[in-house]
Amino acid sequence: MLHAQEAETVRYPALVLNADYQPLSYYPLSLWSWQQAIKAVFLDRVRVLSEYEQVVHSPSFEMRLPSVVALKEYIAPPKRAAFTRFNLFLRDEFTCQYCGGHEELTFDHVIPRSRGGRTTWENVVAACSACNLKKGNRLPGEAHMHPRRRPHEPSPFELREKGRRFPPNFLHESWMDYLYWDAELEP
Repeated sequence: MLHAQEAETVRYPALVLNADYQPLSYYPLSLWSWQQAIKAVFLDRVRVLSEYEQVVHSPSFEMRLPSVVALKEYIAPPKRAAFTRFNLFLRDEFTCQYCGGHEELTFDHVIPRSRGGRTTWENVVAACSACNLKKGNRLPGEAHMHPRRRPHEPSPFELREKGRRFPPNFLHESWMDYLYWDAELEP
């Protein structure tokens, strides 16, 4: 069993890249705990591309914690995006499609279910609680509330690109060669 030299090792996540050296996901960023990364190393499922200075050890073994790992086997991205609340919010960029607000997001059926609307990509939008309540059980024309963008089924590529617009709070310097955020490049 490996023991960390410090209890602080929870702050050492590993960036997980696919075999093509692209992150499995940008938002949320594909990260593993240091324990998951070490297990994958021992199971020979990943290549270690970068390491932290932090070391873990057992009585007979010592290893620096991986900061970037790449899968040895390529995982093909899904052909269709899963219809989840998170992906819906990501498609709509965490913005109410009626007022443009970002607080207390929920979702709204553009054509209410009681009026025959279905729970599909093409009929559901992100909405703040206030707009959702205001629109209620009415059609957009009746409520004089139309979504800013027509709801549609996003491709996994579209969600990936939108996810790149939301960098996480923590980005380790060793990850920067593998992440391509919309940031100005240094000369």
